[in-house]
Amino acid sequence: MITYEKLNEQNHHITELSNILHYLFKDRSMCDTKSCCDIFHNYVDLVKQHVDTVDKQLCSELLKNQDEKINGVAKNFLSGSVEIKKILKEFTKQWCPSSAKSGLKIKVHGDFLQDTDRLFDLVLRRIIDETEHLYPLVRSLT
Repeated sequence: MITYEKLNEQNHHITELSNILHYLFKDRSMCDTKSCCDIFHNYVDLVKQHVDTVDKQLCSELLKNQDEKINGVAKNFLSGSVEIKKILKEFTKQWCPSSAKSGLKIKVHGDFLQDTDRLFDLVLRRIIDETEHLYPLVRSLT
């Protein structure tokens, strides 16, 4: 099983990347740079990997528990994971080229900023919920 230290490292890295991207994306000319795109695609990959790890290694264990409240917490997080993956898929479909990871396709910079802010907020709220609710629950059961 993954350690809480590793989960917290992942959360920190995801938060760090979202802060960097938030800053870079404010400047429209930065959005088209390969470096910025690489950071963005790294962010998306890290979020997907983290959500998959939490689902498989923490939530799946909670689902085995007889307590309905514990089961409910696991189901809520799994539901949130489905939503995050759906939003990431829609986001990348709209803003990222389908052919390669070499750039973003941004027509209206303001719309792009709004969408990225929503995405970053959603992921950061998930990280807070994991840290404040999921990890303590799993710890209490082991």
